Amino acid sequence: MKYPVRRFRDLAVALRQLEPFIRNGQHLETGKPFERFGGMRSREMLANWLLCVVSSSANGTNLTFSTDPIGGDGIIRDDETEETWQTEHVFIPKHRSSENGDAHTLILEAIEKKRSKREAAYASGKTLVIFLNAKGGNWHPKRVARQLPDPLHFAAVWVVGLQVVENGEYVYGVTHLDLTEGDAPTFIVRIKKDFDDWTVTRIQ
Repeated sequence: MKYPVRRFRDLAVALRQLEPFIRNGQHLETGKPFERFGGMRSREMLANWLLCVVSSSANGTNLTFSTDPIGGDGIIRDDETEETWQTEHVFIPKHRSSENGDAHTLILEAIEKKRSKREAAYASGKTLVIFLNAKGGNWHPKRVARQLPDPLHFAAVWVVGLQVVENGEYVYGVTHLDLTEGDAPTFIVRIKKDFDDWTVTRIQ
């Protein structure tokens, strides 16, 4: 059975739609879900966009994202192979910075909270996305990846977060907590100040 979904076929169009919410950081924190976009929040849409542009750049694929008609936080899709990945999101808000400045701990706690609330069958095959909005100082992806809970249940875990706003450009870090290559792949996504383009650079 096919379910109706809403999706952005073009990542450039998606970025322009996300621009006001990226510029208004408070909306990423507290903005209400969009009914017309399957109940997704602006932060979930932004995180899925970041995963799409990073994966497309790294693997030469053409990824887009859509709503999840069965209740998840969005579906990432390879338009060529039609392979899909369901996502589940966890948000670490700014106020957690004052409670615990250790980003390592904040990330691991968020993963464990999501994992412990879900049955293995529910999480199996899904991609868990952590949006780190709290300021916890520098953190080391390889160290966090080594401390992932076992069993993890989720097929993959990514961490995204704003690094800096520089000369009007928004710079995000995107990390895949996977040690298959020895280091957890980490990327910088730099959104141009006019929101008409972006660059992706792998830093490890």
